[in-house]
Amino acid sequence: MGVPPDKGHIRVGIGGWNYEPWRKTFYPAEVTQSRELEYASRHVTSIEINGTFYGLQKPTVFAKWHDSTPESFMFSIKAPRFIVQRKDLASAGTAIERFVSSGITELKAKLGPILWQLADTKGFDPKEIESFLSLLPATAGKLHLRHALEVRHGSFLNREFLAIARQRGVAVVYEDDATHPGFADLTSAFVYARLRRSTASCATGYSLASLKQWARRAQAWASGKEPTDLPRVAAVRSAAGQPRPVFIFFINGAKERAPAAARKLISLLE
Repeated sequence: MGVPPDKGHIRVGIGGWNYEPWRKTFYPAEVTQSRELEYASRHVTSIEINGTFYGLQKPTVFAKWHDSTPESFMFSIKAPRFIVQRKDLASAGTAIERFVSSGITELKAKLGPILWQLADTKGFDPKEIESFLSLLPATAGKLHLRHALEVRHGSFLNREFLAIARQRGVAVVYEDDATHPGFADLTSAFVYARLRRSTASCATGYSLASLKQWARRAQAWASGKEPTDLPRVAAVRSAAGQPRPVFIFFINGAKERAPAAARKLISLLE
C-alpha cells in the first residue's frame, strides 16, 4: 500500500481510444480497432477511461486493458454518472462501493486517479460535498486510491470548498475551458488537468506557444512549485513542496486533434 512511486512524473494523454475520426488523424491503416488501445498506449503515457462513466465494466475487461498496455502506462477512470449526477451526492455510498468493487483493481499498478465529474448544474453545498468526499475510499484491496473532483459550477470558487478538498486529500481538477470555471489552487499531492481548447485549424490542437506554456506549467507542478499564470481562488500560493505526479489530458474541443496535442506536449517535456 502507500502512495504510488511516481512523484514528479508527468503523464500526458487523451480521453478514451475508440474515436472514429482518429482512424484518419491518429491510427495507421494497419492498426485494427481491436488493437487501438495497444497502439495508443505506446504513443501517450496515460488515458482517461471514459466508458466507465456510462456503465460498469467487468473485471475481465479491466484485466484486458491492463495486459494491452506497457508496464509504465497508467489509466485514470471516470466514475459512473449514476454516482456523480444524482441529486444528493451524500447518498452515493452504496453506489461508490459497487463501482470500486466492480473490477478496477484488475488494472493493478496501472490504476491512476479516479475522476469524479459533477454536473454543471451541481452547486456547492458544503455539507453535501464534505459528506460525498468522506465516502471516497482510500484503498481498494492493496491499491492506494487517488481521487480527482471536477466541479463545473461557479459557486465552487470559494475557499471553504478548497479547505474541504484539502482536508480529504482530493485533487480539484484544473479545467482549461471557455465555459466552465477553472482554478489552479492545489488541494492534493497530485495534479489533474483537463485541457479542452483544441481547435481543428491547428494540427496539434493547441499552438506551439501554448503547448510550451503547458510544458512549463507541468514542470512547475511536478517539481513542487506552482504556475504563476493560471487563475486561482486564493491569491497566495503555497511554498514549494515535494515533487508531485501530474496528469494532463486533452479532452474534447476539436477532439480529432487530441492525440497530436498530447504527443507534441510529451515531446516538449522530453
